[in-house]
Amino acid sequence: MERDVTQILSAATDSVDLINGVNDGSWNVDGLEQSEINDMVQRNVDHLEIILAYEEVVADDSDKTSYSNAISTGNAYIAAN
Repeated sequence: MERDVTQILSAATDSVDLINGVNDGSWNVDGLEQSEINDMVQRNVDHLEIILAYEEVVADDSDKTSYSNAISTGNAYIAAN
């Protein structure tokens, strides 16, 4: 069954928003330990990496820069924290 790339990327935008929000301090992480925040960011990085590997997404010519940038941002955040 072929996946709808538009829906996939729309859902992946939630992960982009979370990663970027945690990184810039606008995402509410009150009450979470740093290890929990890092785990949350890592799960979203993993999600984006999986999404970007989908055959349909790879074949699609949509701009995926925001997704790959969020992966880099998330990895850098985890490394720094």
